[in-house]
Amino acid sequence: MINFINKYKQAFTVTGAVSVLIICYFQQKELAKLRSEKKIEVLGGGDIAKAQTIDSLQHLVDSLDSENYPCQIEKNRYEVAFKIFAERNPKAAEQYAEIISSETE
Repeated sequence: MINFINKYKQAFTVTGAVSVLIICYFQQKELAKLRSEKKIEVLGGGDIAKAQTIDSLQHLVDSLDSENYPCQIEKNRYEVAFKIFAERNPKAAEQYAEIISSETE
C-alpha cells in the first residue's frame, strides 16, 4: 500500500489540487450569483417597532386604494359608456376615439 502511494504521489497531488481549484471556481461562481441578487433589507428593532412599520405601510396602501377607488369607478363607467356608444354609433365612436388619441395630448 505504501509503495502504491509513493508510486502515484504526484498523481494524487495533482488530482487534489485540481479538485480544490474546481471547488473554488464553483464557490466563486455561486458567490457572484448571490451578490448580484436583490438584497432584502431587515428591519431593526424589536417586534413592536416592526409591527408599527408594517402597520404604517399597510395604512398607506389602504389610503391609496381608497383615494383611487372613486376614480376607478368613474373610469369604468366611461369605458362601459364608450362601448355602448360604439355599438350604437360606430362612426361617431371612431371620431371620438380619434379626438381623444390625437387632439387631447
